[in-house]
Amino acid sequence: MTIPRADANPPKYQRLAADLRRRIDSGEWEDGGRLPVENELETQYGVARNTVRLAVDVLVNEGRVVRVQGKGTYLRRRARHDHRVHGRPQRRGALPAGGETYAAEARAAGVDLTVEYEVWAVRARRDIAAWLGLQPEDSVMMRRQLCRIAQEPYAIEDSHYRPGLAADTPLMQDLPAPGGDERTLAALGRVETAATDHLTARMPDPAEAAWFGLGPGVPLLVNTRVTRDRRGPIRVVETRYAADRARLLYELGDPAPTD
Repeated sequence: MTIPRADANPPKYQRLAADLRRRIDSGEWEDGGRLPVENELETQYGVARNTVRLAVDVLVNEGRVVRVQGKGTYLRRRARHDHRVHGRPQRRGALPAGGETYAAEARAAGVDLTVEYEVWAVRARRDIAAWLGLQPEDSVMMRRQLCRIAQEPYAIEDSHYRPGLAADTPLMQDLPAPGGDERTLAALGRVETAATDHLTARMPDPAEAAWFGLGPGVPLLVNTRVTRDRRGPIRVVETRYAADRARLLYELGDPAPTD
């Protein structure tokens, strides 16, 4: 077996990593299965052991494989869950309720969804302050939801509110809001009817990597949604997903007819 060469002629260990990546993507090894041991890869590719180790390091840093002390190197077993960022609204003229969407997707997949809540006042980042029409570093109330699917960390969702909007409401309790956050907002006369999404990717900070249990090379998908009604902005919701276990779906147009 030979290592394919690229036009740029990268180092041998990178070309070996590329071929191992190709074999993984082709399904040569099952999810959670063990890769050949180092001496097998040395023989297959005719390279030195250090080249093999460097190539496997690349795959470890990408979060594709994990080394298990005394046992070998295994494909990282990760369940990937689809999340419809724009689901169907439950009420006419309103945006879909995020919590309802998560719960419905978990039920459809036959897995459990658990959520923990945290609330506190924070200084707004400059971008969040601008979206909410505040001065930089004004205080906002933040409601955090830590979501786990099948007990695996899945998403961190932070909702940022003007202090006067959320104060003395269920949104500022570390418990589920009766009927969901959107219903609480509607009771305050603020029905979310429009939103703008900002989808980015970045590497996690140490606290995020620890909570998600991420390998050193796995990024976060970050969806920041600014919601509003005719009176102006209502909240900024920033949701972070681990890229190795979440796929965000955006569906456009009318649904296809069913027979």
